[in-house]
Amino acid sequence: MAAAKSKSEPTRILVLGGGYVGLYTAYGLQKMLRANEASVTVVDPQPHMTYAPFLPEAAAGAIEPRHVVVPLRRVLKRCHVLTARVTKIENEKKSVTVEAADGHIEQLGYDILVVALGAVARILPIPGLVEEGIAFKTIGEAIYIRNHVMTKLDEAASTLDPELRKRLLTFTVVGGGFAGIEALAELEDMTRFAVENYYPNIKTSDIRWVLVEAAGRILPEVRETLGVYTVEQLEKRGIEVYLSTAAKSFENGHVVLSDGTEFDTDTIIWTAGVKANPVLANSDLPLDKRGRVEATAAMQVIGHPEVWTAGDNAAIPDLSRTEDDPTATCPPNAQHAVRQARLLAKNIIKVMRGGKPKDYFHKNLGAVASLGLHKGVADALNLKIKGFPAWLFHRAYHLKAMPTWNRRIRILLDWILGGLFRREVISLGQINNPKDEFARVSKS
Repeated sequence: MAAAKSKSEPTRILVLGGGYVGLYTAYGLQKMLRANEASVTVVDPQPHMTYAPFLPEAAAGAIEPRHVVVPLRRVLKRCHVLTARVTKIENEKKSVTVEAADGHIEQLGYDILVVALGAVARILPIPGLVEEGIAFKTIGEAIYIRNHVMTKLDEAASTLDPELRKRLLTFTVVGGGFAGIEALAELEDMTRFAVENYYPNIKTSDIRWVLVEAAGRILPEVRETLGVYTVEQLEKRGIEVYLSTAAKSFENGHVVLSDGTEFDTDTIIWTAGVKANPVLANSDLPLDKRGRVEATAAMQVIGHPEVWTAGDNAAIPDLSRTEDDPTATCPPNAQHAVRQARLLAKNIIKVMRGGKPKDYFHKNLGAVASLGLHKGVADALNLKIKGFPAWLFHRAYHLKAMPTWNRRIRILLDWILGGLFRREVISLGQINNPKDEFARVSKS
């Protein structure tokens, strides 16, 4: 059981999750709380927050991977950071069960709870997906994919088997949202640059990038004409785009699509949607049909005003759309998460001090997507922006949104150095299997 709180102790605020919402909420709280007014504990399996919009550039070598993550302990100096995984939430008992990094189980008590567990990759029951595919949500996955893709180029450059070479140079991305399109575009740019400059026995026409999307369009967050423009730009680069097409099987790297298309590949990147963290199902909090915590527009959990939530794991009414659709909720994206978190910290402080929380109202700033170096699309400020201006807009917007000046400056320097000396395309494939060489020499 969680220990009971003494009346003389400060209010215990427990933040579950160290992503956008967790970091920004805790950071706001530590700035606004008075001395001894409350203690803030942040729980997350990772000791850092990942700024996901920069993962494609990190994977493509445009940004140093360490620069797209924010160390929680460095930023949240007045908070307690616990590296642990949440396994159960019992709000009736004011208790959260966690599994710490060393494996021991612990119960944490609280007075105020912030549920910011985010989302995980939505895995469909497709044969071979778990065995052959990899998601694109974490910095570890981005680093792995970068080294994996570059290793495939090395292997293709050295093989004498034409069929194996074809398989090695076929790269598949499933999912046409922002994550999939930006990952595809950046990685295709990287492979094209690498082949043109460092692999004389591989032609750019030998590389095959394939995008598979079950819906009839890509980038649903922007107007349809920009989605069509994006498809046209991708196809001009030789990328194969399959719309209204579902993946049926990935067994042993053999891809079978719903239109009958079949091919072999060693690379399957899965970006086909997300779902709320499944830990929420092991709680006594109200959930909607998509497994998200139901909340008011002020981000208080319905029926439990001492529990707050925001971000991808929250079903928060989208007041900007409820006139047309009373059931509309905020979509799971970084723009909502960051802005909700900033208001969430203020709301918690207001309620602690006897005030009333403010409803979250989203004023849409638009959407931007990078399509590789010097290329992009943007649907912002009621304007359609394409090409180089959209790419600049994308970088400027996300640089501003990146937490801490430390990380913004590091990323800006990465871009400047990349512009002066071109991107790094070295394969560090040993990182993916670091003990292979040690095991090999142990047998010699």
